[in-house]
Amino acid sequence: MAYAWNLVSRPKGSPTMENFAFTKMPDRTLRDGEIRVANSFFSVDPYMRPRMDEGDSYIPPFDLHAPMTGAAVGRVIETRTDRFKIGDRVSHFKGWRDVATLAAEDASALPEGDLKDEYFLDVLGTIGMTAYFGLFDVAEAKPGDVVFVSAGAGAVGSLVVQIAKLRGMTVIASAGGSQKCEFVRTLGADRVIDYKSPGPFEEKLRAAAPSGLDVYFDNVGGEQLDAAIGVAKRNARFAICGMIGMYNSDAPIGFSNLFNLISKRLQIRGFINMDFMARRGECMAQMGYWVSEGLIESHYTTFDGIENGPEAFFSLFSGGNTGKALVRLAS
Repeated sequence: MAYAWNLVSRPKGSPTMENFAFTKMPDRTLRDGEIRVANSFFSVDPYMRPRMDEGDSYIPPFDLHAPMTGAAVGRVIETRTDRFKIGDRVSHFKGWRDVATLAAEDASALPEGDLKDEYFLDVLGTIGMTAYFGLFDVAEAKPGDVVFVSAGAGAVGSLVVQIAKLRGMTVIASAGGSQKCEFVRTLGADRVIDYKSPGPFEEKLRAAAPSGLDVYFDNVGGEQLDAAIGVAKRNARFAICGMIGMYNSDAPIGFSNLFNLISKRLQIRGFINMDFMARRGECMAQMGYWVSEGLIESHYTTFDGIENGPEAFFSLFSGGNTGKALVRLAS
């Protein structure tokens, strides 16, 4: 018998346990072309919060009273296809459960070897793609640029900090609290701003970047996005991949610096990793090289047991995770 987390109500503000239900999934016989996978890890990510609401987005909202979905890694335990054999390692999108049944075409084969399962939900998965293409293609970052990365201790932000330094950029990052700020410094950031410390964020950013910003990689939105607009140089480029600081709020967010968009000729572009799926191999080759050479480190906050799925998700909004948040399932 498999188990899964369902969304049973739409959150109002921050999600709570009342929005979730832990359910049994009835067994059924595999159909032709399907595989069954015992998941070893599944991912929790900020983009899942907007999926809990109704409305149009780049990905459909979660259905109520149905198993939630998200990235996962595991091993094939049953198969009715020639694509995979029992024991193959695969990634897929049926997370939030311990055992997944899916069409073989919806799974991707993963290489065997020393690479840990976790890597394929982080630096060698869509998180790595978001950091890589967001920095180099969307923001067009280049050596010598001054780059500001919000949420530098998070899954995407921590990778952006590292690869920007590898490419010869000056990196400023934000994080919440002294412990996370110190963590971001160990990643190589030149200056780190504690957004929880007293005072207007824009003043802190101006002090950290007295000559202005060439690039802003946005994971937060809100006050930090507004501050970056104010501090940006002319022709600065913004890559907007997430706004975690705004997901749980219904209150309107004011932007006092929007008039700078025209005068500074700012380029602000939103993106998602799926925009670059056709070039996934390029990213994986480069990121894989950096990992193998020890030039990039992956950092995880791991929650053990499927029963802790919601707790792992809540940690994204409470500051309870450093690096990538994952749920590890019993093997």
